[in-house]
Amino acid sequence: MHPTASSAPLTGGKLVLATLAVALATFMNVLDSSIANVAIPTIAGNLGVSVDEGTWVITLFAAANAISIPLTGWLTQRVGQIKLFVWAILLFVVSSWLCGIAPNLPVLLAARILQGAVAGPLIPLSQAILLGSYPKEKSSTALSLWAMTATVGPIAGPALGGWITDSYSWSWIFYINIPVGLFAAGVTWAIYRERETPVRRVPIDKVGLLSLIAWVASLQIMLDKGKDLDWFASPVIVALGVFALVSFIFFLIWELTEKNPVIDIKLFMGRNFLGGTVAISVAYAVFFSNLVLLPQWMQGYLNYRSVDAGLVTAPLGIFAVMLAPVMGKLMPKSDARVLATLAFFGFAAVFFMRSHYTTGVDTYTLVIPTLLQGIPTALFFVPLTAIILSGQPPGKIPAAAGLSNFVRVFAGAVGTSLASTGWNDRTILHHAHLVEQASVLNPTFNGAISTLQDALGGGPQALAYFERTLNAQAAMLGLNDIFWLSAVIFIAIVPLIWLTKPGKGAGAGAAGAGGH
Repeated sequence: MHPTASSAPLTGGKLVLATLAVALATFMNVLDSSIANVAIPTIAGNLGVSVDEGTWVITLFAAANAISIPLTGWLTQRVGQIKLFVWAILLFVVSSWLCGIAPNLPVLLAARILQGAVAGPLIPLSQAILLGSYPKEKSSTALSLWAMTATVGPIAGPALGGWITDSYSWSWIFYINIPVGLFAAGVTWAIYRERETPVRRVPIDKVGLLSLIAWVASLQIMLDKGKDLDWFASPVIVALGVFALVSFIFFLIWELTEKNPVIDIKLFMGRNFLGGTVAISVAYAVFFSNLVLLPQWMQGYLNYRSVDAGLVTAPLGIFAVMLAPVMGKLMPKSDARVLATLAFFGFAAVFFMRSHYTTGVDTYTLVIPTLLQGIPTALFFVPLTAIILSGQPPGKIPAAAGLSNFVRVFAGAVGTSLASTGWNDRTILHHAHLVEQASVLNPTFNGAISTLQDALGGGPQALAYFERTLNAQAAMLGLNDIFWLSAVIFIAIVPLIWLTKPGKGAGAGAAGAGGH
């Protein structure tokens, strides 16, 4: 989304300060999509809800964020790029404060929905503002700097979230946004207010927007509540499913016939856009949902503190940040499809390594796959975004970037809900299989229990210890199944990349414009 203001590029200290402010706004937004991951067990405990309900803190933020992303183009035309960016940051600060003071789960979820909604314009606008601040020949530098902050966010999130949760209280994972946001908004306004983009009154597709909210919200609630209500055995889940389907079909028909659609669905008719968007969205859903489950398992079954669980996931950033500038140089000389394929095989290898974990896994064995995962993470976003945007005429790039972002972010929310449910179901299944072995007719079981009784001094303690061990083993086997399936999915979606054709078009120059 390139600015229409024909201002000269910034230089010197002003450019450094402007880049810092815009990058901090991006960082704050991306950080908030992952900072809660390790704090979920603590938040759930403090608010007296289950960890599954606590996961809504992540999924509802992502769903609200996904809905507001496609509105960025319309809002920019109505309000102006700089005003919209500054207002989005300030509202993000207010919603972060509301998250921090939330006394119960409903209030926290309402604040997170608001936070996700106002965060929508931050990613596309931060790219547009940065691209307008640098000379044209330096646009790849601008995008590399942007990609670095966008990559550091999800990586720093779990470590920072864990440290804050353990040292202070979970509220501070939200309060931390207040000084960062106020600084970013103040500096952005001071430097850019003279560079505002022209404003014009453009109509909004109200029916399209309402039907978009209807199907996204009902589908997300269905996925989040499904497990608690026993899925389609519940009339509530059936009703939500039917409503989501009907409103989605209505949305599709309406958007295809509307003159100014909120989402330009016709973009999916392009081979590159379709293949690239589906590939990046499925990959992101698997990538993000595993980032949520791993800390939960470490805290729930390996007795890791929040901060330690965060530190185990943090090495993901080492290679991701180191390779970001390399990608800027590599991209123009390489076939994006080859880089994306290498990334998917890399992810598959990492998840395959994880699928062999045991309950006695040591920290080194946990950290190595996470460290290696940084390599495919760096190779993943930029090439696929280049494929998605290649061949698009310049006027379509904002819409294409916005739509692919919407699909990807929403896929992350759906993936997290499905992965949580899948882990729970597989754990129950493995628990049932393991209990079958725990019979008084099984001499191995009897021998183990009598050894435990001798060691722990009594029958009840021995059985309680056995049950705890059984639960941990079942959860481990269930998670291994999720890791294994994740590896298979990454291999299975490789052909999608090769359905696209290597394009040289307006989009290639905006390789990063789809965002993280």
